[in-house]
Amino acid sequence: MAKRGKLCAALLALGLVFSGCGTGSATPDGWSSAIGQASPPAAPAAPSSAPAMPSLQKPSPTPSPTPKPTPSPEQRLLESMTLEEKVGQLFFVRCPEEDSAAMIAQYQPGGVLLFGRDFAGRTREAVVGMIADYRAQAKYGLLIGVDEEGGDVVRVSDQAALAEAPYPAPRALYAEGGVSLLCQTEAEKCRLLASLGINVNFAPVCDISDDPAAFMYSRSLGLSPAETAAVIDGMVRVCETENMGTVLKHFPGYGNAADSHAGIVYDDRAYTAFEGGAFLPFESGMRAGADCVLVAHNIVPCVDGERPASLSADWHDILRGTLGFSGVILTDDLSMGGVTDYANAEAAAVEAVLAGNDMLCCTDYKTQIPAVLRAVENGTIEESRIDESVLRILRWKLERGLLEKISDG
Repeated sequence: MAKRGKLCAALLALGLVFSGCGTGSATPDGWSSAIGQASPPAAPAAPSSAPAMPSLQKPSPTPSPTPKPTPSPEQRLLESMTLEEKVGQLFFVRCPEEDSAAMIAQYQPGGVLLFGRDFAGRTREAVVGMIADYRAQAKYGLLIGVDEEGGDVVRVSDQAALAEAPYPAPRALYAEGGVSLLCQTEAEKCRLLASLGINVNFAPVCDISDDPAAFMYSRSLGLSPAETAAVIDGMVRVCETENMGTVLKHFPGYGNAADSHAGIVYDDRAYTAFEGGAFLPFESGMRAGADCVLVAHNIVPCVDGERPASLSADWHDILRGTLGFSGVILTDDLSMGGVTDYANAEAAAVEAVLAGNDMLCCTDYKTQIPAVLRAVENGTIEESRIDESVLRILRWKLERGLLEKISDG
């Protein structure tokens, strides 16, 4: 027992030495140093984070600015014009007897309309020089128009110095040789006018009249609506080939109504007389490429019983919307009784623009051009309404080669 007790004590003492927990007894130097320098067992490495997986969603591309549409040549030209110049373009002025070139330089009208007095007594060379002088004053091209229908209405061919003989009425030509002779004569007429510098003929007449006593009877073709439409198609296509501007007249059709030169005229036909009837020649001419439609001053109650058609927004809506015409709409001469008996010169010009006309055929330009300008300045007419019409006028001139080519720069 004594030996076993001594052995246990020795083992206990040795354990205390290694544990450093003796009762005040020092640990041997070598051991102490070894214990102090020994590194603890390395801790297990922390698991590294998993590599980031590529996103399956593509990054949104940086939106590029939407390119602005390239403005049309007429739009670029419009942007360079003053308000006064734009308003001037709306007027197809009856050429004054004196100081015509000065008028063009001052007002910059879209066009001038020549009458017999402008050709009377002049040689061909004099007429060519006169028109060239007019065109030289225009900053934005110049429409030079005449009424050369043939028959009762001629301005050029009845001058012996300019033509061999006056052109016969379309009714007579058709009766003699049908569409062929009529179109052949139309081509000759276009060449005569163009040789003088004229670029717009206020023709053909699309009216249908069956009453010999009616104002428009002798100027109409004397055919049914469908037959008239076929002839108008041929005449307009000839003018297109010859690069001569055309004016379909007198929308919505005179029928057997009285002469609106003399005063207010009422046309009491039902709308059905126009649908599939009086409208047909106009529609045919539009499809063939006519540049312009002239609107008459007759009051036609089936659409508007208060205003002359030329001043009626309702009739213009039919021309634009129902019939789909996108060219230039022109009033008949605002100096005619059908308008002057209805409104004064200033009011008529403003109403004509508000109704939807692009150009105003006028004599009293000194009153009516300033009236429209004031109406824009005081807000009665929006400038955007003016711009809409000027764009159509400039497009017409560009298509006819009356303006120099405008660069894209």
